[in-house]
Amino acid sequence: MLHSLVVGLGRAGAGLHLRVLAQARELDRDLFRPGAIIACDPEPRARRALAGVTVAESVRAAAELVPPARTVVHLCTPPLDRPALLGELAELGFRQVIVEKPLAPDLAELAEINRIRTEHGMRLAVVAHWLDAELTRRIAELVDGRTLGELRSISFHQHKPRFTHSTSTQGHPTAFDVEVPHALGVALRLAGSAELLDAECTDMRFEDRVLPGMGGARLALRHHQGVRTDIVSDLTAPVRERRVALEFERGTAIGNYPLSDQDHHAQLSVHGPDEQWSVFPDDALTEFTLRTYRRFHAIGPVADPAADERFALQCEVIRLLWSAKQHCRNLTGLVRQWRRTPDHAG
Repeated sequence: MLHSLVVGLGRAGAGLHLRVLAQARELDRDLFRPGAIIACDPEPRARRALAGVTVAESVRAAAELVPPARTVVHLCTPPLDRPALLGELAELGFRQVIVEKPLAPDLAELAEINRIRTEHGMRLAVVAHWLDAELTRRIAELVDGRTLGELRSISFHQHKPRFTHSTSTQGHPTAFDVEVPHALGVALRLAGSAELLDAECTDMRFEDRVLPGMGGARLALRHHQGVRTDIVSDLTAPVRERRVALEFERGTAIGNYPLSDQDHHAQLSVHGPDEQWSVFPDDALTEFTLRTYRRFHAIGPVADPAADERFALQCEVIRLLWSAKQHCRNLTGLVRQWRRTPDHAG
C-alpha cells in the first residue's frame, strides 16, 4: 500500500487533491494506506483543521510521519522555486511525485527539474488529467482509427471567469499557465509534435485593476504531420466552457469536457456518415490519480526516468508554452518578475 503526502494546502492541495484522494481511496482500498492523509504547508493560516488529514509544518516534519520510499507526494505548490523543493524531497528519500501543472515557468527551471529527476531516479507525474479523460480516449479512437478520415485541424476553447483567484494569489505568471497546458497536452497526444505558429496574450482589466498577462491567451501550432491546432483561453469570460472541435476529411467531432467537480459528465457529438451524440461520466482527475498510483505501485519507487513518455510530453508542453511567451512582447520579463515575487500562495 502507498502513503500520500500533500505538499501545499492552497486551492489545488486542499480544494482538489484532498477531495480526489478521498474518492480514489474509496474506489481502490488495496492501493492506499488507510488512516489520515499527511499534509504540510509552511503558512500557519493554511494549516487549518481538515477532516481525515494530519498537517505538519514542513516537508521535513512530514517525512517523519510516512515512509518516503512508499509515499506518493502531491506537490501542489506553485512552480516558483520548485527545483529547490524537489531537491529537498529527494534528499529525504521521496521518489514518487505528482506535480501540479505547469511543471515549470520556463526552460531554465525545467532543465533543473529534469536534472534532479534524473540524478535521484525520481518518477514525476504532471497533473495532465485530460490525457486520462474518457472524452480524450474517445476522440483518440476517432483519430487513430481514421473513422472520419485523416485529421485536419483541432481547436480548443477554454473559458472561465477567474477574477477572484487571479487577484488573491500569484500562482501563475500568465494566462498561458492556467488552462492552456491541459489542451496543449491533448493536442500533442492526438496530432504529434508541433511548432509554434503564432501566440497572443492579453491583460486582465476590471474596475481599477490591471493584471498583466492574465486576461487570456491564444496560440496556434503546426504539427509535423500537417495538422493545425488553435487554442484560445479567456479568463475574463462571463461563462465557463471547455470545448474541443476536430475537423476530419469526412466529418467533425465536438467534445465538451466537464466544467467543475459539480458534474463529472462529458459530451461528444460526431458528425459524418453516422451521426452520434453521447453523454458519459468523466471524472478525469480521479482516474488520473488512480492510474498514477497503480503505475507507481507496479513499477516501484525507482525506475529509469528516460522511459517515462508522459513526462517527455509534458516537457514538450513547457517548451511550446515558453515559445509562446517569447513570441508575446514583455511576457518573458513578466515571468522573470513573477519569479522574484515572494507572495505565491497557490
